[in-house]
Amino acid sequence: MEFITDKLEWTRKPDQYKIEKDKIEIVTMPQTDLWQRTYYHFRNDNAPVLQMETGEKYFSFIVKTDFTESYHRFDQCGIVMYLDSENWLKGSVEYENEKFQHLGSVVTNHGYSDWATTAIPATVKTMWYRFSRREDDYCIECLNFTQMRICHMWEGAEKIKFGIYACSPEESCFKAVFTDMKITECMWKAHDGQAPDDIE
Repeated sequence: MEFITDKLEWTRKPDQYKIEKDKIEIVTMPQTDLWQRTYYHFRNDNAPVLQMETGEKYFSFIVKTDFTESYHRFDQCGIVMYLDSENWLKGSVEYENEKFQHLGSVVTNHGYSDWATTAIPATVKTMWYRFSRREDDYCIECLNFTQMRICHMWEGAEKIKFGIYACSPEESCFKAVFTDMKITECMWKAHDGQAPDDIE
């Protein structure tokens, strides 16, 4: 399996974008986001998402993001697996202010989102991600492929779509740049520690 840009499909196409063999640029639009219900019952499902489809159960997807132009609260770009409005996951850096931003992930199962983050300096303007699948379980890693998140997707056992996204939840826009995109064998290895419990 290869990550071929000609095979990518949009879920909500942005007004401005550029797709080349080894680079993709997305200019975000104001008030675009992915979030469902949790905490304050807010819902937004209008971020541009560019993905490919696969039935492959074991693989890893690697991409480098450049968000040098992000400047406004909540500006973000990163990796995504968008199945439908109520089942998806994403990993990104979300701008906060001139001092810090949030490196984090959101997992949405059956219409409810969570958000796990860590603060990083606002001077960080690029980030590598690796998204890995093992059947209906998933792993998101960042930078030097340090684990960010392991999760289960209730609707992620069969064919899935995965790729990249960028959005600006408030009144802003910026250019997100994606490069070094490739698919490899699954780099998230099988667990070699505690054996699973017997299920009767």
